[in-house]
Amino acid sequence: MTDIEIAQSAKLQPIEKIAEKLGLSDLEFYGKYKAKIPAVANVSKSASLILVTAITPTKFGEGKTTTSIGLADAISKLGKKICLCLREPSMGPVFGLKGGACGGGYAQVVPMDEINLHFTGDFHALTSAHNLTAACLDNHLFQGNALNFREVIFNRCLDMNDRALRRVVIGLGSFVRESSFDITVASEFMAALCLADNLADLKQRLGKIILGYDTSGKRLTIADLNIVGSLAVLLKDAVKPNLVQTLEGTPTLIHGGPFANIAHGANSLIATKTALSLADYVVTEAGFGSDLGAEKFFNIVCRAGKIQPSAVVIVATCRALKVNGLENLQKHIENIQSFGAPVVVALNHFPDDSEQDISAIKNLCEKMSANFALSDVFGKGGEGGLDLAQKVIDACKDYKLRYTYELNQPVKSKIEAIAKKIYGAAEVNYTPKAEKQLARFADFANLPVCMAKTPLSLSDNPALSGRPKDFAVTVRDLKVSAGAGFIVALLGDILTMPGLPKVPVAEKIDIDDDGKIVGLF
Repeated sequence: MTDIEIAQSAKLQPIEKIAEKLGLSDLEFYGKYKAKIPAVANVSKSASLILVTAITPTKFGEGKTTTSIGLADAISKLGKKICLCLREPSMGPVFGLKGGACGGGYAQVVPMDEINLHFTGDFHALTSAHNLTAACLDNHLFQGNALNFREVIFNRCLDMNDRALRRVVIGLGSFVRESSFDITVASEFMAALCLADNLADLKQRLGKIILGYDTSGKRLTIADLNIVGSLAVLLKDAVKPNLVQTLEGTPTLIHGGPFANIAHGANSLIATKTALSLADYVVTEAGFGSDLGAEKFFNIVCRAGKIQPSAVVIVATCRALKVNGLENLQKHIENIQSFGAPVVVALNHFPDDSEQDISAIKNLCEKMSANFALSDVFGKGGEGGLDLAQKVIDACKDYKLRYTYELNQPVKSKIEAIAKKIYGAAEVNYTPKAEKQLARFADFANLPVCMAKTPLSLSDNPALSGRPKDFAVTVRDLKVSAGAGFIVALLGDILTMPGLPKVPVAEKIDIDDDGKIVGLF
């Protein structure tokens, strides 16, 4: 059966039954199987946070979300109180290349079709709030420009892959100017929501978002437009975590969805902290490989939330390592160990994996003091992840977290630390535009750095597979996400608005006469 057929054939538990497993009774129902829950900020000191990352991904997909779901189900089977935390899928990739982002096989979160399509409306609220800001800004310019805007840097956004919107002309008469759209998951609103403590904190963060500069060079922010209250009204429900379940009834919080190649790539801190207050074990994932989502999780999310994972799972596949080689896995293990965290390598098992390949991966893990486990959660659900779950539980420990850089280092020093220590780069180059931005943002030098680059290589060049050496990375541009609380360094040709493939999944998705959705893989 396809993923969606498996998901649609599952017998779901009423969401209130799932909530009972976490001791929750205060629910805002979105139908029978989805609910908003109140955020809880008091994290249990005995709870263990498990971070799932991966090796450098290939076009096949390595199964990081599937592994996260199956691992949570397996931990539940071991009798532990568990909560899973994931990001919400963006409809751009759902209709573009991926066709769904709720796991696969017998390790899925459900209702899969509803989660992938609209869900509880969080992304719509974020898109509306972002675009209300853009509309009020342009109205301010039209009505006389009392704030004396000379330069506008704020774009619009849309939760869809649409390369035609990378460059647009907007305005009327003398107010015509060039602009662009970002995908919603690249919006600073998304990053701010996912790093906020609560609605009040989110309001403060939104007010700090930079819109542009006046004629004297002074920064102008959303707070200057006096619309933060309206934005909060649009986001009052979106700030609350969403409760759903896995195929096996494991409680799952799905909230927020920043891309790891553009933003910081983790679900909301609100959801993670809520889960840590309700369960003994929490599984979460960071987007793409250790060089992107995991690096940002440690250096940005852990700092912002004052949390740290008790163990890290690196998902690998034999087929990906045939492309990138064992040295790629070795580098990802080194990256996680550089933070001081214990590592468990989960080999996402496929029927055509050879014993020789499995032995080579296992031997490498032993050599590097990393735990190793075969995982078949795709085919067997939680039952196929029991060995992985036990090894992850055994690996969980307290340790002194080592960041890649200190916040008081110069921005260039932070970027160089990430590029050299995490990517393995030999040098870092800057375009004249990036150099100019560095000077412009000198007073934000104490913020962490969010690197935006290709996920297909440890470098900023997607053509460099494996573990490249002696390469340089180029910082093309820099911008400050003052509301999110980090500096974004854009490397190489990274884009904030993806395009659709030649044959998008949108051509395959349909709904039949009985109301059943098909084609979501």
